Amino acid sequence: MTVGKRPRAGVIGLVAVALTATVFTGPARASGDAAAQATDHQATQAALNAAVAAGVPGVIAEARDASGVWKSAVGVGDLKTGAPRRTDDRFRTGSITNTFVATVLLQMEAEGKIGLDDPVERYLPGVVTGNGNDGSKITVRQLLNHTSGLFDYLADVPYYQTYTMGDGFLQHRYDTLTPEQRLKVAFSHPPLFAPGARHSFSHTNDILAALIVEKVAGRPYPDEVRRRIVEPLGLKATSNPGTGSQLPQPSSRGYSKLFYDTQPDRIDDVTELNGSQSWGDGDIISSVGDLNRFYRALMGGRLLPAQQLAEMKTTVVNPDLPISSYGLGIEKLTMSCGTTIWYHDGGVLGWLSLAAFTEDGRHELTFDFNGDWDASGILPVLNAEFCAKTAG
Repeated sequence: MTVGKRPRAGVIGLVAVALTATVFTGPARASGDAAAQATDHQATQAALNAAVAAGVPGVIAEARDASGVWKSAVGVGDLKTGAPRRTDDRFRTGSITNTFVATVLLQMEAEGKIGLDDPVERYLPGVVTGNGNDGSKITVRQLLNHTSGLFDYLADVPYYQTYTMGDGFLQHRYDTLTPEQRLKVAFSHPPLFAPGARHSFSHTNDILAALIVEKVAGRPYPDEVRRRIVEPLGLKATSNPGTGSQLPQPSSRGYSKLFYDTQPDRIDDVTELNGSQSWGDGDIISSVGDLNRFYRALMGGRLLPAQQLAEMKTTVVNPDLPISSYGLGIEKLTMSCGTTIWYHDGGVLGWLSLAAFTEDGRHELTFDFNGDWDASGILPVLNAEFCAKTAG
């Protein structure tokens, strides 16, 4: 699903975008033996190089496995100055934000403060209403696994064109938007289907989930994420921007093809963007190192009790990508070589990111592109890291 020819970053999963652009096949030397993975990451490095050669300005990556930590930075971080990308760059993580929010809500469930099968109306009375939208029929669980049926506000064409395309973005990039303004856009549309009928990713679910965090905690959702996750894990590169438009340093610039339909070769610097425009569904800023630390702690049981971690890993089929299934803030994907990974991707103007990890969290790869128009390099990177092995 696209608007014009530029991928709608964050509206659909990046892996799904990549699958429509590439043939999902592993490299010639594919293996399902996870224990036999290469430790030198030569294939992964080659895939990163190829993404840059294909037109992505720059890519950064960090892998963690039994051999230790491997980092790489390829390409340009600033097209104007020619400054390279750095492995410690901060970037906007997009929908990777969802995993942080889901983790907080599952911690609250473990504490008896919420129930996953409670109706949304219990926590946000009168919020989900109009045009057949009914918060009394949608559960917290259905928000987190995206089976609510609620329309994705980013799929509203006037909204999308105003805030993410061409002159609309350039005129409105510094606007402050409230969650209520974005929900109003979503609820101007009827639901796509009855709650629980199927999976369909919607950023509207994520805003509501963050609002529930605030209602139950009695404090802003970023404060709760910081208190429960960021500070205990020492994630020093992870933050929420509020209404700020700058990225903390060190960081590269983020780029987009805002005018793809009429000027396909034009590349715009979209680094500066009011953080409120993705509040709750894509506003977290982080680094590849911090995201690896977060997911390793999560999958290793440091953030959730066993019961809640099992709930997180209980998935529903994604009908748009049958080899993938969606849990509560994380997804599961069976690679062409037979290896199963868990992951979450994130797309926001200027950035495409993905964090992938084995179920025990002991083999991880997080990487980030500082250009949002081509997701075709994503699967080759995943295949290289989790399927390829070097000779000998």
